[in-house]
Amino acid sequence: MRHARRRIVRRGARFAALGGLLFGSLMVTHAMASEPSGSARAPRSSAQAAAGTGAGLVTRLGAARTAGSWIADDGQPVVAVTDSGAAAEVKSAGARPKVVSHSMQDLKSATEELSSAPRVPGTAWAVDYKKNEVVVQADSTVSATDWSRMTKVADGIGDEVRMQRTQGTFTTRVNGAQAIFSTSGRCSAGFNVTSPQGEFILTAGHCGPAGSVWFSDNTGRQQVGRTITTAFPGSDFSLIQYDAGQQPKNGSNIVGIGGGNGVRINGAADPTVGQRVFRSGSTSGLRDGKVTALNATVNYPEGTVTGLVETTVCAEPGDSGGPLFSEGIALGVTSGGNGDCKTGGTTFFQPVTKALTALGVTLAGQGQGAAGQSSAAPSAPSTAAASREAAVSPGSAAPGAVEPVDTAGTAETFVSELTDPQNVGPGLLVIAGSVIALMATRFIRTEQDRNAYRRQYAQSWG
Repeated sequence: MRHARRRIVRRGARFAALGGLLFGSLMVTHAMASEPSGSARAPRSSAQAAAGTGAGLVTRLGAARTAGSWIADDGQPVVAVTDSGAAAEVKSAGARPKVVSHSMQDLKSATEELSSAPRVPGTAWAVDYKKNEVVVQADSTVSATDWSRMTKVADGIGDEVRMQRTQGTFTTRVNGAQAIFSTSGRCSAGFNVTSPQGEFILTAGHCGPAGSVWFSDNTGRQQVGRTITTAFPGSDFSLIQYDAGQQPKNGSNIVGIGGGNGVRINGAADPTVGQRVFRSGSTSGLRDGKVTALNATVNYPEGTVTGLVETTVCAEPGDSGGPLFSEGIALGVTSGGNGDCKTGGTTFFQPVTKALTALGVTLAGQGQGAAGQSSAAPSAPSTAAASREAAVSPGSAAPGAVEPVDTAGTAETFVSELTDPQNVGPGLLVIAGSVIALMATRFIRTEQDRNAYRRQYAQSWG
């Protein structure tokens, strides 16, 4: 009866709207080229232009008349709408309408009911804009009893929710690879960021709690920095503050992609469903895929994280914290997922814009605006002409401008050398380096603290 009343209320809200007005591995290196000035604006990517058109229409029409937007295979923005009037407005603005059954209000209400149910580790859900439904995934660790219970919850919500079993397990990607070392595990660096308080590395929050100390080499001799703040679970980001003398000399933001090359990061933005994206990590190197959903919720063994970006990009243990980017635009840092780069899988990312805003930092090398925003922040196009200009196939998107990395002398920072997959040593060297790094931390943290942390995050350790 409660669910029936809720559906009646939702339909009533929809009709009222119709009758009234008719939403690691940043391999951070120093490049030879100069950084853009604070007043410079980074070029907009084709995905940003298309996304701006779709997002602007969603905002204007409202959550009762729309159900998200995405980039089609031909590069055109598509907006899901619930009535013919909204479809006409979308078409006149130069975008492509798709009439659907459920509004964003309906879909959001469904996710709220899922979130209010008892938490089941190994499950995740996100709104599939293209199919106009909330997809609930359950990995191999979810028992038949929990699966049955979640299915009953989904059935009670309605046909806007679809249950789906998936292979592998949803885990954070922290263990088992050479990258930056601490007592908390091994991770990939994300992006260089800055604030009036200093220079930092942005990485994943599950990589370690505040106070974790990081080393630049696999012998644990060179301390690089210390985690000063972290958000996990709930969100998944943290800041490592560089020690004196370890920070980049020219405030550069170059994502290493192997072979002595890197991609310059020119700004930060939110990704869009359908966008082709790239991830670089210390374990699996440069990989690509597409964004499949936004605002995803994942129930890791360590806790629940919300507001994540869901993608088809593969990732493996050790890639945690590594950067997600496309066309020179920073999009996120690696959180977790299932599968690997042999069998594929789903990988989730912490949106970089939310992390920058929450931490009050900006990308290094970018103009200082409001906290968490670079001078490259795009403005949404509002005309059909702008939409047509943005029609570039997502499949043709590239990581960004590739340039040689300056490797002379001290011009290369520790992250570029450690996290370049071509520089990763044999497995025995990785293991030996990790052991030495752990031994070195006896001056940093007591044995009791280390054991407590290991017990708490046992699922993240190799």
